[in-house]
Amino acid sequence: MKDKIKIEFDRYEIGIIINSLNSMRTILINEKNDTTPIDEILLKLIDETSKKKLYKELEAR
Repeated sequence: MKDKIKIEFDRYEIGIIINSLNSMRTILINEKNDTTPIDEILLKLIDETSKKKLYKELEAR
Protein backbone atom coordinates (compact mmCIF):
# COMPACT_ATOMS: atom_id res chain seq x y z
CA MET A 1 0.00 0.00 0.00
CA LYS A 2 1.27 3.45 -0.92
CA ASP A 3 1.48 6.13 1.73
CA LYS A 4 -0.45 9.27 0.84
CA ILE A 5 0.32 12.79 1.93
CA LYS A 6 -1.77 15.91 1.61
CA ILE A 7 -0.24 19.29 0.89
CA GLU A 8 -2.14 22.51 0.23
CA PHE A 9 -0.94 24.92 -2.46
CA ASP A 10 -2.26 28.28 -3.61
CA ARG A 11 -3.03 29.00 -7.28
CA TYR A 12 0.39 30.48 -7.94
CA GLU A 13 2.20 27.45 -6.53
CA ILE A 14 0.00 25.04 -8.49
CA GLY A 15 0.81 27.00 -11.66
CA ILE A 16 4.53 26.63 -10.97
CA ILE A 17 4.17 22.89 -10.38
CA ILE A 18 2.11 22.35 -13.55
CA ASN A 19 4.52 24.41 -15.66
CA SER A 20 7.51 22.52 -14.24
CA LEU A 21 5.93 19.14 -14.88
CA ASN A 22 4.99 20.19 -18.39
CA SER A 23 8.57 21.29 -19.07
CA MET A 24 9.86 17.95 -17.80
CA ARG A 25 7.30 16.16 -19.97
CA THR A 26 8.51 18.09 -23.04
CA ILE A 27 12.10 17.09 -22.30
CA LEU A 28 11.10 13.44 -21.96
CA ILE A 29 9.16 13.57 -25.24
CA ASN A 30 12.17 15.09 -27.03
CA GLU A 31 14.37 12.32 -25.61
CA LYS A 32 11.73 9.75 -26.63
CA ASN A 33 11.25 8.58 -23.04
CA ASP A 34 8.06 7.47 -21.30
CA THR A 35 5.96 10.33 -19.92
CA THR A 36 3.35 8.20 -18.14
CA PRO A 37 4.32 9.07 -14.53
CA ILE A 38 4.29 12.80 -15.25
CA ASP A 39 1.06 12.51 -17.22
CA GLU A 40 -0.60 10.83 -14.24
CA ILE A 41 0.55 13.54 -11.83
CA LEU A 42 -0.59 16.31 -14.18
CA LEU A 43 -4.01 14.70 -14.55
CA LYS A 44 -4.36 14.41 -10.76
CA LEU A 45 -3.42 18.07 -10.28
CA ILE A 46 -5.77 19.27 -13.01
CA ASP A 47 -8.60 17.10 -11.69
CA GLU A 48 -8.16 18.32 -8.10
CA THR A 49 -7.95 22.00 -9.08
CA SER A 50 -11.11 21.60 -11.19
CA LYS A 51 -12.93 20.02 -8.23
CA LYS A 52 -11.88 22.88 -5.95
CA LYS A 53 -13.07 25.50 -8.47
CA LEU A 54 -16.42 23.73 -8.77
CA TYR A 55 -16.69 23.50 -4.98
CA LYS A 56 -15.96 27.21 -4.58
CA GLU A 57 -18.55 28.08 -7.24
CA LEU A 58 -21.20 25.96 -5.52
CA GLU A 59 -20.26 27.39 -2.14
CA ALA A 60 -20.67 30.95 -3.45
CA ARG A 61 -24.28 30.31 -4.47
